[in-house]
Amino acid sequence: MTQIELAKKNKSSELIKWIAENEGLPLNNILAHLRQGSAVILKNRVHKIKRPCAIGKGLRVKVNANIGTSTKKTKLSEELEKLKVAIKFGADTVMDLSVGGDLKKIRRQILKNSDIPVGTVPIYEAAVNAQNKKGSFLKMTEAEILDVFQEQAKDGVDFFTVHAGITQKGLDLLKKNKRILDIVSRGGAILANWMIYHRKENPLFKYFDYILDIAYKYDIVLSLGDSLRPGSILDATDKIQLFELKILGDLTTRARKRNVQVMVEGPGHVPLSQIAKNVSLEKKICHNAPFYVLGPLVTDVASGYDHISSAIGGAVAAYFGADFLCYVTPSEHLRHPSIEDVREGVIASRIAAHSADIAKGLKSAIKWDREISFARKKRDWKKQINLSIDPVKAKLLRGLFKRKPIDVCTMCGNYCSIKLIEECLRV
Repeated sequence: MTQIELAKKNKSSELIKWIAENEGLPLNNILAHLRQGSAVILKNRVHKIKRPCAIGKGLRVKVNANIGTSTKKTKLSEELEKLKVAIKFGADTVMDLSVGGDLKKIRRQILKNSDIPVGTVPIYEAAVNAQNKKGSFLKMTEAEILDVFQEQAKDGVDFFTVHAGITQKGLDLLKKNKRILDIVSRGGAILANWMIYHRKENPLFKYFDYILDIAYKYDIVLSLGDSLRPGSILDATDKIQLFELKILGDLTTRARKRNVQVMVEGPGHVPLSQIAKNVSLEKKICHNAPFYVLGPLVTDVASGYDHISSAIGGAVAAYFGADFLCYVTPSEHLRHPSIEDVREGVIASRIAAHSADIAKGLKSAIKWDREISFARKKRDWKKQINLSIDPVKAKLLRGLFKRKPIDVCTMCGNYCSIKLIEECLRV
């Protein structure tokens, strides 16, 4: 049985018990959220990992890091180093978005070396296979696409992004209502091209029941991709985005009836003023399915600093109910991210997630801040560094100051407010 199926029968597994203990929540709470579909657990039956991950209502906001090769950068060792860095700095999951090199080898090595859940976008591999073997990704067949889902499931992939919401009606709507950026989803663009070329319906929509069969067999979480997400804040929350969201809501219901866990992906590029509305709409239309957002980016002009724009949007989105933040790196829109970009992206998204957890009143989040605040009061630099979200950078910056007095920093020096008040109050 799948985890949602167990919960519907009010039964728990060792995995569900582990999640409850890890989240510091009563087992009955986890079972209730799984039963309702407002929470999911990312773990393929055949993937052995040390840190499974639950996403959804009442849980800590989680962070995903994207890694993987491009058509220009295909070095496996570099992607494995990115995986290591993402895990070291606190990513809860990773996604292999590879489109260059030996995709099977890359995926299998990432799965082998990851002790956190791994997600993929199967349509990428199907497209790359057809491009390599037939000279064009447009020549991939429906059967070949579904075969990729089957193979990746057997390999142990924990969650799939499935771009099943882009349909012929959605493309017609896109043609009639021009955006600044029509489609910015890579999977969505691949499928749109295929659909127009073959004059056929989206195979992921057409054969969604077959994908559910695979997901059920391996207890894979389906992450319903937002092919028509806005790629500019000026396209946000338009009728095209909402048309697809309604389809994703219907697919959510179908998945749950088949005892398949499901979450929904969201934008994208959204101004601050529309983030709360976007989260509210997803929860309503998609029946409280966990919401997985890319950022969202709150401005389009932050090239080189999009991890900051993303963290701002992510904190707001998570506060209003988004459950899962996909990191954005400083390289977004500019280049293939470096190892350092991965570190910065993970840290920025973790700050956003933690900030939302504090605002939502999660005791574990508040406890963390309380502990570091008392360490600051005592000027216990070692403890402050260890409690920092990025201890490596905190230690580096603190280490630059080696002169006495060692109990203060170089900002205030002898006029350290904490030390002055401490001495004053002793009198």
